Amino acid sequence: MDNPHDLHPPRLEPVDEAVLALIEGQKERLRGYSSDTSPRRWTGSLRRSMLARAIQGSNSIEGYNVSLDDAMAVVEDEPIVDDRTETSRSIKGNRDALTYICQASQDPSFEFSKQFLKSLHFMMLGHDMAKRPGRWRSGPIFVVNSKSSETVYTAPDVDMINGLIEELVAYLKEAKDEPPIVRGAMAHLNMTMIHPFKDGNGRMARALQTLVIALDGTVFPAFCSIEEWLGENTAEYYQVLAFVGKGEWAPRHSAQPWIRFCLKAHYQQAETLIRRNEEYEQLYEKITLIASRLSIGERSLMSMFDAALGFRVTNQRYKADADVSEVVASRDLKRLCEVGVFQPFGEKRGRYYRATKDLIEARTASRLPRPLSDPYDLVMRREARKNSSQPDLEPRLPGV
Repeated sequence: MDNPHDLHPPRLEPVDEAVLALIEGQKERLRGYSSDTSPRRWTGSLRRSMLARAIQGSNSIEGYNVSLDDAMAVVEDEPIVDDRTETSRSIKGNRDALTYICQASQDPSFEFSKQFLKSLHFMMLGHDMAKRPGRWRSGPIFVVNSKSSETVYTAPDVDMINGLIEELVAYLKEAKDEPPIVRGAMAHLNMTMIHPFKDGNGRMARALQTLVIALDGTVFPAFCSIEEWLGENTAEYYQVLAFVGKGEWAPRHSAQPWIRFCLKAHYQQAETLIRRNEEYEQLYEKITLIASRLSIGERSLMSMFDAALGFRVTNQRYKADADVSEVVASRDLKRLCEVGVFQPFGEKRGRYYRATKDLIEARTASRLPRPLSDPYDLVMRREARKNSSQPDLEPRLPGV
């Protein structure tokens, strides 16, 4: 980004290449977890929970407080407590866009275009015509700090939008030699800085980043997303965007801090996924033992698994997971309550079930405490050990 309107990333330094290599190693492990042919019974649960967490994270950044239960219900196309609020419509729009991304990433003839971006925006915001879904904004737009009322970013003029988006689309079509993670980070940054829509620019930028990486075909699209991580690190996310943007559309500013921020996010999100999968393996074994002890059939295992993870289980979801009729699902759920595995809540169509003591304790026992690592620190420490005359001593980073 040395010249105006140059949407390409800065040259990667050896430390960046080393971090990318760490992430590639993680992707090799994640490929097995996300594969349709994975022998792990809990893979489907892991994939849909990741999609729910991505939806929850992206919407939390925008100020919509979404419970993981409601995000999962939307993923499963189940009714939520109040499906007519702005929040519920927002998470449904997010679900539709991410579901489309899952499909587009598997289309060998997929091509980026301005109209594709407008269509994706319409999927997200089509519930509110006042937000001009599927159309560029018609006037100036500013990003304002809600606490200080200070304008922190001024987007480019309206008459620049079409040309800048054309440049972004051209970049996404041509930049095939760049690592997908770097290309996705630049797509996210430039969509955010162009700010072509009246609303939903952040959600669009994050969805676009996920798609660019998913098109590589390495892992399931929800596993490419860093939206869960961004939802947990929103303040840092806004800080780095502000630092790189410096208040106005100026692509001559270096994007290096943003690239490194995204590489750290991808590494730590992958760490979380790998740990989560290891926990799920232990949890599934514990649930199998509980089911055997209580003479519970195998078809109930996945619903017990989801309940142990903290999700509510409905008749509709049980029926789909167990591949049984509604009558059989009702009978199985009643049996699970009788043996003390599930506790029912609500009445009639609003009834749902949650885990009781045995499943909760199984989940607690399967947790693996593991702090997240900064990949740049890992690379620096590795290099320091390599160059140290005393390799048995733990090296200190500058300033530590």
